[in-house]
Amino acid sequence: MSIADRVRVDSLSVSGERPPAPEWGSDVVAEMLRRLDVEYVSLVPGSSFRGLHDSLVNYNGNRSPSMILCNHEEVSVAIAHGYAKVRGRAMASIVHSNVGLMHATMAVFNAFEDRRPLLLLGGNGPMDATRRRPGLDWVHTTHGQGELVRQYTRWEHQPTGVAAVPDTLLRAWHATHTEPAGPVYVDLDAGWQEQRLDPSVPLLLPDPADFPLPTPPAPDPILVRQAAEWLTQAEFPVILPGRLALTQNAWDDLIALAEALGAAVLLERRSTGSFPTDHVLCQSGMGVRATSEAAGVIKQADVVLALERSDPAGTLRGALTPAGETGRDGWAELSWPRLINVSLEPLHLSSWMADYYELPRAGLPILASAERTVQLLLEEVRRKLTDAPALQANVTQRMAAHRAARATLEATWEAARQRSWDARPVSVARAVVELRQALGERYPQAVLAYLPLAWPNGAWHFNRPGAYIGGDGGAGIGAAPGLTVGAGLALADSGRPVIGVLGDGATLMAPTALWTAAHHRIPALMIVINNQSYFNDEEHQERVARTRGRPPENRWIGQRMADPGVDFAALSRSLGVEAFGPIAEPGELAPAMQAAARALAEGRPALVEIRTASR
Repeated sequence: MSIADRVRVDSLSVSGERPPAPEWGSDVVAEMLRRLDVEYVSLVPGSSFRGLHDSLVNYNGNRSPSMILCNHEEVSVAIAHGYAKVRGRAMASIVHSNVGLMHATMAVFNAFEDRRPLLLLGGNGPMDATRRRPGLDWVHTTHGQGELVRQYTRWEHQPTGVAAVPDTLLRAWHATHTEPAGPVYVDLDAGWQEQRLDPSVPLLLPDPADFPLPTPPAPDPILVRQAAEWLTQAEFPVILPGRLALTQNAWDDLIALAEALGAAVLLERRSTGSFPTDHVLCQSGMGVRATSEAAGVIKQADVVLALERSDPAGTLRGALTPAGETGRDGWAELSWPRLINVSLEPLHLSSWMADYYELPRAGLPILASAERTVQLLLEEVRRKLTDAPALQANVTQRMAAHRAARATLEATWEAARQRSWDARPVSVARAVVELRQALGERYPQAVLAYLPLAWPNGAWHFNRPGAYIGGDGGAGIGAAPGLTVGAGLALADSGRPVIGVLGDGATLMAPTALWTAAHHRIPALMIVINNQSYFNDEEHQERVARTRGRPPENRWIGQRMADPGVDFAALSRSLGVEAFGPIAEPGELAPAMQAAARALAEGRPALVEIRTASR
C-alpha cells in the first residue's frame, strides 16, 4: 500500500453520472465545497442535513470533500481543528442541528482560542413550519441557532435561501482564514436543502479564484527600524515566539534573527514549535520546570520581542514577581524590560471572553503579521550590525554565555532522566526516550500533535517546522485524541509519523476518535500516559487544603480514576486500533514502542498505554 492510499474513504456502491449542474438546494452547498477545494468533511450523521449528506455522496461522489465518519461531534470538530493546525487551512465539519452543535461547542471554543480556521456547517429546520414532520423536526428547529457559538466564532450566519448560499460560503471561507483566524458557523435550513431547483432560474456560482484571501498587514517600516534599534543596542535581548506559521521560511527567518542578535529564545508548550529546541539559543524547555527556567532568563532581559505570544504581559509578570507574591500588587514597581509586541490579537478583542489577557506594556506595539515582521526585522538588524564591531562583539559574548547556560540546562535534564530511568511506575521521560529510539531514522520527521503537562525537557527535540503543532487552545480536556487524528489525517500522504502524547483523562473523554482512525486508516500513534488521576486538579486541591489548614491527604477524593482502573489498550483494541500495554515495567517499554512504530510506519493507527507516576 502506498503512502497516498493510507487514508480510506468510503467508495460508492453504485456510481452514477454526476449531474452537470446542481439539481437540489443542497447540491449548491456541495458544489461550493468542491470549488473551495475542501478536502475532507468530518461529521456525525443527522437528519437536519440529510439533503446535504446525499449531495456529498451522490452529487460529489464522496470526493472533494470526502466524509470522515465520527461518533461524537466534539471529536469531529477536534479532528478538523487538528487538520487546520497542520495545513493552515480549513477542512469542514457538519453538526446535526442544535443537539449536534451543543455537543461540538467545546471543540469550537478550542479552535477559537487557538486562532485556527474551521468551516462548521449545521442543519436546522425546516424553518418553514408547514414543512416540518411531526415530532423531532420541531425539537431540532432553533431560532437563531448560531447564538450557541456566536461568542466564540469569527462569524455565524443562516442564509435564507439557496441563492444566498454561494456568497455565504465564500464569505465564511474568507472569514475563517483572515488573520487572526477562527471558526465560522453556517446554519443550513433543511427546507431549502431539499428544495428542487428550477433550471430556468439562473444560479450564480462564483469561482473562488476570483476572490483571493486578503494577506495580513505588513508592519510599519518606522516601527521595524525602531525595533531593530532597540534589539541591536540591547545588552540581553529575549525572543518569545508564540503562534507562528509552520513554514520553512518562518522557521529559517526566526533562527537567523536570533543568531544575528545572540538573543535567548523561550518557547512555550501551548504555542507552536517555531524554533529548534536543540539550538544553543533555546534557553528553556517546554515541559516540567520550563516556567522557572524561563523566569531566570527573563529577569536578565532588557529588551523582549514577543511574536504572537498569547500572554506576553503575564509571561513577564510571572517571571519578575517575587516568589510567594500573587495578584498584581506592586505591578507598577517591577523593573520591566522594553517590550516589542508583534501581534494581531487587538483585532480579535471579545466582549464576552477575557482571552485578551493583561494589556501589554509594550513600548513598541506592532499590529502586523509576525512572520512578515521577522523577515523585515532580520534585514534591518543585519544592516545595523554591518560595520558595527562593538555591537558584533556583544553578540559574540552573548552567544558564549548562552552556550554555557545551555550546557548547564542539558546536564540538568540528563540528570533528571537518569534519576527516573528505572523508576516504577514508568517515568514519562523514559517513555519518550524509548519512543524516540524506536522511531530510529524517522524520529527527525516526527510531528508531535499533543504534549502532556509532564513533558520531559531535553528528551525529545523539535528541530524542523511542524515538529510540534501546539496546544489545544482553550485548555478543555478531551481535545487531544481528535487533534492527533486530525493531524494524522492532514499528514497521511507526507510520510511523517504523527504522535500524540495524551493524558488518561483526555483519552477517556473522547475515545471514539480511535474508531475514526481505525475506520479511515489514519496513521497516528497515541501514547496514553495513565496516572489514573486528574492529577493537575489533585495539586489544586492540595494547595487549597494547605492554605486553609486542612488535610492535604484528602486531595485524591473525586480525582482518582481507579477501582476500577481503565484498560486503555483493551478499549483501543475494541475500537479497532492496534494497542500495546498496559505497561508498568520499564523493561517492557522498548519492545512495545518498537511494535507501535512499525504499525505506524505501515500506515496503521496504534496506541501504547503506560502506567506512570503522577509527575
